[in-house]
Amino acid sequence: MTMSIERPSIRQPLPPSAKKVFEGVLFDVYQWEQELYDGSKTIFEKLRRDDTVLVIPVLPDKRLLLNEDEQPGREPILTFPTGRMEKGETPESAALRELHEETGYITDELVFWKAIQPQTKMDWVIYFFIGRNCRKEGVAHADAGERISTSTITFEEMLALTDDSRYRNQDLILEFVEARYDAKKRAALEKLLFGE
Repeated sequence: MTMSIERPSIRQPLPPSAKKVFEGVLFDVYQWEQELYDGSKTIFEKLRRDDTVLVIPVLPDKRLLLNEDEQPGREPILTFPTGRMEKGETPESAALRELHEETGYITDELVFWKAIQPQTKMDWVIYFFIGRNCRKEGVAHADAGERISTSTITFEEMLALTDDSRYRNQDLILEFVEARYDAKKRAALEKLLFGE
């Protein structure tokens, strides 16, 4: 079961006077005149990019799916299925699409976890989901610019990702560290992942 979510209140929108001064493939640049606390004015600038989704896929046996993702110009990294939202997509539909494209798995139990805006100088939200009881349905279809191989890990191995420099979902590391060392946080994370 999936539930529709609103854009988070953490979004830091651009002011109405902002003008796009550069349109890129991934990033657009906006500028506007901003009055400062002393009454003077200066030019402020912010990037905008498409929002992103991340899914932690959980199998019925409580193992998790983890990707090794290789792209031109960088070393392979470890990550959960992640990708940009396409025009017109909801966070939920993007999460389900990315899960299937990158792993070949689907879920009927997509659970919204949280949303963050990790940068103050960029209009960009990351939506985090848990995909419970994932099952294989078809094959993965990675983009032409990426090589993805999927493997399974245990909950303990997930928590240990904080020690692996190849793991790149930095916005989850604090959650994993807290769960490693705090029994209450661990129980809460297990309940979130496994629904028990």
